[in-house]
Amino acid sequence: MSAKSFFKDSTMPHIIVIGAGITGVTSAYALSELGYQVTVIDRHLYPAMETSFANGGQLSACNAEVWNNFGTILKGLRWMLKKDAPVLFNPRPSWHKYSWIGEFVSNIANYSDNTIETVRLAIEARSHLFAIAEREQIDFDLEKRGILHFYHDRKSYDAATRTNQLLVSGGLERFAVSPAEIKRIEPALQGKYYGGYFTPSDSTGDIHRFTRGLAVACERRGVRFRHGVTVEHVQCPQNGVRLTVATDETEGEMAAYPERENLAADALVVCAGVGSRRIAALLGDRLNVYPVKGYSITVHLDDEPSMSLAPWVSLLDESAKIVTSRLGIDRLRVAGTAEFNGYDRDIRMDRIDPLIRWVNKNFTVNTSRVVPWSGLRPMMPNMMPRVMKGRAPRVFYNTGHGHLGWTLSAATAVALAKVIWEHMPTEIN
Repeated sequence: MSAKSFFKDSTMPHIIVIGAGITGVTSAYALSELGYQVTVIDRHLYPAMETSFANGGQLSACNAEVWNNFGTILKGLRWMLKKDAPVLFNPRPSWHKYSWIGEFVSNIANYSDNTIETVRLAIEARSHLFAIAEREQIDFDLEKRGILHFYHDRKSYDAATRTNQLLVSGGLERFAVSPAEIKRIEPALQGKYYGGYFTPSDSTGDIHRFTRGLAVACERRGVRFRHGVTVEHVQCPQNGVRLTVATDETEGEMAAYPERENLAADALVVCAGVGSRRIAALLGDRLNVYPVKGYSITVHLDDEPSMSLAPWVSLLDESAKIVTSRLGIDRLRVAGTAEFNGYDRDIRMDRIDPLIRWVNKNFTVNTSRVVPWSGLRPMMPNMMPRVMKGRAPRVFYNTGHGHLGWTLSAATAVALAKVIWEHMPTEIN
């Protein structure tokens, strides 16, 4: 079967983007703005169906601290046997997991520099994302009310003060608040707190609604989407790429027998989240992305008291590692936990129950209708996203954003577009 290129009559290069999550769709948009012909392929039937489906909702430069420090390791060891711990590590050996941990530890030396760089990237991304949403008229329940971190004891607050110095060094406006100020900023909170930090410039929104809205905007610009497509093999001749993909677009009994198809393009961009490691291996590149599972619940605020008493300001409880985002008048997103357990996507109720208990402890809202979710964060050992060219002449990467894909994606998409423009800016002969 000959390879199919959807844009063979175009004078501009045709680029295939693997992945229709927030990173893939923002990348497609940035490339289309430069005039490239773009096709996005994804194994799901719709955009934003994996980690971009129901995350914590925070666009949070204030959460840019990388995890590479000894405190994270000590907490992980202490919590190892506690099923409802904020960080849960499955000690079952695997080369992928332990090689990742080894590289994680080796990057402790880069903790300060990487945190400051992540802050700067997050601040840049914010302006890009807001501009895109305004230009394309995307409604995604955006709330520009800031993010409030609160702490229950002096020890955690003092640690946060040291971190805050790095965040401010990166250009972030963030300041300390007293217990009384915490209650004034978010009156819905019911607990007692030692102190907090407030970042007025941070915000929240529904990542799924934004990504789907941006995918529609991409289609208006000529970007094509192919869903239900799984990459099986990649060839990289000098002048482009050729992909063998399995398509499953049939129904009934024939769905068990996917068809195979060859696709051709001038270049390839890998934005495949936790699947990026497998794709990179097909391309001869090493990309040590590890899937770190997170959980969320969406609390449906079905009555007037719950709507009025649920928080509007986005929150982060440092001791529980739980965040909140208000998504419109009738939804509250609550998310947290980090689980090192391979590619397991199961929703475990012993991980969901702590989120529900936390809501009931801190707010007066009805939690009778709660939708649980889990997703795999694509994390690099140094917690930094990878925007780079691969070994092959026409292969590029924009992946590995970890817990900050929503926060950083608009900036890394622009960075990716610049890298590609440097290597193939004009007509390909």
